[in-house]
Amino acid sequence: MLYGMGEPVRKAVIQNGQRVRVYLPVGRLLPGMAYLIRRLMENTSNTSFLRQTYSEEKEIDKLILPPLPKKAPIPKRAAGRKIRDADDLGLFRNEPLLDFSRQENLSRFARTLKETRQRFGRDYLLWVGGEETETKEWLESINPAAPTETIGRVAVAGREEAERALASAVDFFPEWKNTSVKERAAVLFRAAELMRQRRMELAGWELFEVGKGWREADADVAEAIDYLEYYGREMMRLSAPRVTQPLPGESNIYLYEPRGIAAVIAPWNFPLAILTGMTTAALVAGNCAIVKPAEQSPVTGALLVEILREAGLPDAACQLLQGGGELGAYLVRHPAVHLIAFTGSREVGLEILRAAYDHPPEQEHVKRVVCEMGGKNAIIVDEDADLDEAVVHILESAFGYQGQKCSAASRIILTEEIHDHLLERLVEAVRSLKIGPPDDPRNFIGPVIDAAAYSRIIGYIDLGKREGKCVLDREAPSGGYFIGPAIFSGIEPSHRLANEEIFGPVLSVIKAKGFDAALAIANRSSYALTGGIFSRSPAHIEKARKEFRVGNLYINRGITGAVVERQPFGGLKLSGIGSKAGGPDYLLQFLEPRTISENTLRHGFVAPEELKK
Repeated sequence: MLYGMGEPVRKAVIQNGQRVRVYLPVGRLLPGMAYLIRRLMENTSNTSFLRQTYSEEKEIDKLILPPLPKKAPIPKRAAGRKIRDADDLGLFRNEPLLDFSRQENLSRFARTLKETRQRFGRDYLLWVGGEETETKEWLESINPAAPTETIGRVAVAGREEAERALASAVDFFPEWKNTSVKERAAVLFRAAELMRQRRMELAGWELFEVGKGWREADADVAEAIDYLEYYGREMMRLSAPRVTQPLPGESNIYLYEPRGIAAVIAPWNFPLAILTGMTTAALVAGNCAIVKPAEQSPVTGALLVEILREAGLPDAACQLLQGGGELGAYLVRHPAVHLIAFTGSREVGLEILRAAYDHPPEQEHVKRVVCEMGGKNAIIVDEDADLDEAVVHILESAFGYQGQKCSAASRIILTEEIHDHLLERLVEAVRSLKIGPPDDPRNFIGPVIDAAAYSRIIGYIDLGKREGKCVLDREAPSGGYFIGPAIFSGIEPSHRLANEEIFGPVLSVIKAKGFDAALAIANRSSYALTGGIFSRSPAHIEKARKEFRVGNLYINRGITGAVVERQPFGGLKLSGIGSKAGGPDYLLQFLEPRTISENTLRHGFVAPEELKK
């Protein structure tokens, strides 16, 4: 028996003439405490087998039965349902993620991946003015895990196609603007149902096109569904004109109207979720959208527009233009564009802001820019933290999807007391991660997006070896754009590795003299998107709440994976401008407020609503 536990039981056993062996674990404090807690749980938990057999005299055969039926029912939201309209609303609920520990999900997705491979090589046309449009130039989408594989080809838009798309959108805008909010929202709800029906197919395309793992790809589709459901409901909430102050003889109302033509310029790292969020926010608000997916994920973008059309979106409400940076720059500068929704790098975002506010004489409006531009995100771990929890969440936050998230952790700031020990544990944990093609669910780290990203990240790894000490630089398989995770210690807050966004599996570890110093280092960045702290000190947690200047602060959990409505997402400083995606203010950026005041007592006339009072 464990020394210090179960003393009455030990004495009773001895009195019955039985031999008792008393043991005491010896070793390091942290594993010893974990062992002690486990033993305490085993002996004192209301659901422990020891308690139930000894105190409650329950039968062993019943206790060891599986806790769930052999085949649990599919959750209602995951099961197929009839396509709804805006009159069939319930409360917003986030789309549940698929459980790949269940054999049926594992088998279905494996079959889906095989079927997706068989559809490689298709051509995808532009959607301009309600017509599929072919051009002379084509852009190939390749598999980053196997660059010799072509996912599909998309037609590339030039200025002629861009002008046609803009003209079509301008012509259709008055009609779409005057379409009822209920009808516009219904398109989003129907699109959400279609995405549910094609969920595994969409996740499969993402896996091959941008190198997302199984869970990452599925989560991106779930987030896209959430945006559709949430923004549809939000627009219905915002659509009712609001009486500002009730006065006899005067009507004063406050209402929202769409801005006009929205250019949506999306990133490749969340190829469905972010594109869906920005596009449908513009559409449900009554704007017409010109959609330009990232050139690394054009097939996923084409599939989104296909789903919106199938959901009943009018032909000219959304135009699909594929191409590179030149096309995006042309749309940003065009005087017919009223609003630009962009997610991407800081360099491109700042250029968009400069170009958008360069006002040509023929333009009769000031463009609105919604702009998210990345981060250099830090996690602080202090001496009071649960280190077991910290290691697990740092692993996910820094190396999930190869660190190719604007929210990913790229700086870990450790207080002196735990620096060496946690660094050692972190290195060993990262050593255990499997690297390889994302279609194999055993692999945690897949490829980076393309050859340019590969070269840039390798350059930062070389820089890290000059600026700090490389404590881990894992080899990666050949045949794709694979890079093993790299960890550097001895990094100073002034080093480039601690300040520049890398967008890859590269982690800087910085030592701080105390929590205040760690917080100062974390805030020493031109970015301010996400940040995290692991601590069990109420004083440290409260200080972080007040002084850790980031758009999304996470306490004792990972810093990636924001969920629509639950954690509205967006940054401060050079991480972006605009309200948070998936939050109650987001749609306001796509709308213009108006105030209408009317004297209802003119010429002795009394409005009917006044007579009813």
